[in-house]
Amino acid sequence: MSFFSRFFYHSHDTTSACFSKFAFAMTIITKEQVLQALGNVEEPDLKKDLVTLNMIQDIHIEGNNLSFSVILTTPACPLKALIENACRNAIGYFISKDIQVTINMTSRVTSQKNTGVPGVKNIIAVASGKGGVGKSTVAVNLALGLAKTGAKVGLIDADIYGPSIPIMFGLEGVKPKATQVDGKTRIEPIEKYGIKLLSIGFFTDPNQPVPWRGPMVSTAVKQLFNDADWGELDYLIVDLPPGTGDIHITVTQSFPVTGAVIVTTPQNVALADAKKGVGMFMMPAINVPILGIVENMSYFTPAELPENKYYIFGQGGGKKLADQLEAPFLGEIPLIKGISDSGDAGMPIVLSEDSNMNIAFMEMSRKVAQQVAIWNAKAVNNASVANN
Repeated sequence: MSFFSRFFYHSHDTTSACFSKFAFAMTIITKEQVLQALGNVEEPDLKKDLVTLNMIQDIHIEGNNLSFSVILTTPACPLKALIENACRNAIGYFISKDIQVTINMTSRVTSQKNTGVPGVKNIIAVASGKGGVGKSTVAVNLALGLAKTGAKVGLIDADIYGPSIPIMFGLEGVKPKATQVDGKTRIEPIEKYGIKLLSIGFFTDPNQPVPWRGPMVSTAVKQLFNDADWGELDYLIVDLPPGTGDIHITVTQSFPVTGAVIVTTPQNVALADAKKGVGMFMMPAINVPILGIVENMSYFTPAELPENKYYIFGQGGGKKLADQLEAPFLGEIPLIKGISDSGDAGMPIVLSEDSNMNIAFMEMSRKVAQQVAIWNAKAVNNASVANN
């Protein structure tokens, strides 16, 4: 059992030899002691200790008062409380329980490579094998969920054929501003609910069909990335069209995508198409990591019977698909009228503090951020091995 686990699940006798050994810490604490103690706390996802990962900073010691910062890999870290508790136990176990410990749990979102979009650390694609599975609903609530944790987030509606972001944010008819910078036109994303937004729907007449040809589609999508002033973003969420087409290839081959989230529903026909979507991302020419599978419309829960679950489209399909692909399962999103109603009203459900549905979307958002951090760490380690 690692020290990380031991700190969580075992209590310690304050009269043990360990504490008497470090009794001098009541009068003198050194930075070296602190780092040595915290070097026994493992980051459970990255499988290395916090000191090796350079996650411990700003150590200050005044008598028996100790303060330091733990720099997490994302503000959405689902293990934040556990890591903080492990740090406190490490100080008490290896130095002294009499130390007054103050820990600042902060974050610095990681990035594995240059995304090709200035200021953007991670690009996350949200995709589905077929339409009608609630992909845009997942993308919107994922973006807002990450923003609620404190991350800087942008959202691109790259669904050229059916842009829905303007409706889901109550921005129908709104036009982004454009400015000239060094002779180039720069689009200013629209900001709402704490995130930055761009959609092809902002530039077209919602009442008129737009017949897009392949080259036009690729050019339009690239402009949403390249011609916009996104500023500093931790995550840029991209809502892709259903299926596997020109836009998917354009995005994945033009910009280093950190990973993809696949949305499906439980029934077999949706799962079969989701497999094709996953297969596209795993092709050698694309090679985008799968951050996980989200099962939307998993079960129906009547408002008057909130404890009841009715699996009207089947049960467990998304989890089985994730297991087959050895990909993380990011959660079940129930089929509830309030989710669609909130999107139609321009205020996505994750913003509602009174709804239990925001819990499901927030948990999904934290798991996605967790997977981004894991994949970024893998990429850094692989690059280090290759260089050596």
